[in-house]
Amino acid sequence: MSNVKFMSGENIPLEMHKVRMVQKVNLLPVEERLDCINEAGYNTFLLKNRDVFMDMLTDSGVNAMSQNQYAAMMRADDSYAGSETFYRLEAVLKDIFGMEYFLPAHQGRACEHIIAHTLVKPGMVTIMNYHFTTTKAHITLKGGSVEEIVNDEGLKIKSDASFKGDIDIAKLNECIAKHGKEKIAFVRIEAGTNLIGGQPVSMDNMREVSRICRSQGITLVYDASLLGDNLYFIKVRDPKYKDVDIKSITREITSLMDVVYFSARKLGSARGGGILLSDKELYLKMRELITLYEGFLTYGGMSVREMEALSVGLEETMDFEVINQTPIIVEALCNELLASGVPVVTPPGGLGCHVDAMEFCSHVPKEEYRAGALAAAIYLASGVRCMERGTLSEQRNEDGSERFAEMELARIAVPRRVFTLSQVKYTADRINWLYKNRSIIGGLRFTEEPAMLRFFFGRLEPTSDWPSKLAAQFRKDFGESL
Repeated sequence: MSNVKFMSGENIPLEMHKVRMVQKVNLLPVEERLDCINEAGYNTFLLKNRDVFMDMLTDSGVNAMSQNQYAAMMRADDSYAGSETFYRLEAVLKDIFGMEYFLPAHQGRACEHIIAHTLVKPGMVTIMNYHFTTTKAHITLKGGSVEEIVNDEGLKIKSDASFKGDIDIAKLNECIAKHGKEKIAFVRIEAGTNLIGGQPVSMDNMREVSRICRSQGITLVYDASLLGDNLYFIKVRDPKYKDVDIKSITREITSLMDVVYFSARKLGSARGGGILLSDKELYLKMRELITLYEGFLTYGGMSVREMEALSVGLEETMDFEVINQTPIIVEALCNELLASGVPVVTPPGGLGCHVDAMEFCSHVPKEEYRAGALAAAIYLASGVRCMERGTLSEQRNEDGSERFAEMELARIAVPRRVFTLSQVKYTADRINWLYKNRSIIGGLRFTEEPAMLRFFFGRLEPTSDWPSKLAAQFRKDFGESL
């Protein structure tokens, strides 16, 4: 893609694949979309997929697989123990990551469960650039707490910083000194920080964090679920890696880590997950838990068909023309929105385009879940399902008070190789219309609030009749158009 120029001078994303299988989608009239979001409790997770035009909720488990992945699934060795499929996957992982031990799990949060169960004890602190919802939940369930020390640029909506996911080194040293290394369960680096705009972490930062952790004897854990995006950004934003191949960059990253885990629903475009380690003692501690919670050591909750697809998908992740597909489309979507004045996180990250609900819905009280309201409004305006990444994605403080998120974002995910450029431009067009009519959007309040992970299955209602007014304005402006 980087070497393809258009004679017109336009910077147009060029998909480096062709479509060989299609799935019919359905675009409902706006009045029916209003009924659907009302039935879903204004939670986009609870929408039925048949009522969604473009599912841009997540990139997890919905990336398009390649023809070689589908072909590989046919050779799966379906055995409970000692499957050849497992050994093929193990060999691929060792070749790519260079780590000695591999433990399979059914998905990324299962890996988080095993890691937290092994390393976290009551009263311990886990330090990270930024939390992910399930990661934090597993740690707090074990009696631990989380401290986030992402650099200051990471929490700015508009920035020119290339690596907004970097850990603040001064804060890291202060945190270790404050708690003492014995109280630190582990330090965690998340590639492509999910909750703050899919922002990458630089190699220089990872190298310095690794040096500090090793000098203090603190375990360093790397969430590689969004590794593909992070590899892309290291190669295009760090001049030192311009001519370094993707596999070498990967090996350099993992050489700095003690534990690497991933969701294959993101990394590898399959379904499953895994933990990689070089320390035998730590491996043996986790091995028992895999068997107890996930399954035997040679399948760990994954189907062997998915393991075969993952082997191929991981090898394809080492291809720059594969991993660049999401970031270039995300950038194109962000640029379409920025051209109309829509506030989005810059520079564009991986995973998806992140719209700033704090500014978009500044008239909505922060207690009324701006990002959740915006996600519901985007569905009403377009039939596109996106995800709230803000206060709804947090959990309340111990005293029951609301913990307001540092950023209120509506994340429009871009699954790899799924949507066409015309569909992306349609999404931008509808959000641009919504921005011009943003004063109509109102707030939400809970009608059913789970104690944990409420953004998954909590139900809400509008604080006024704003959804009906928005639907009416859409019909007025677009007439018979869907």
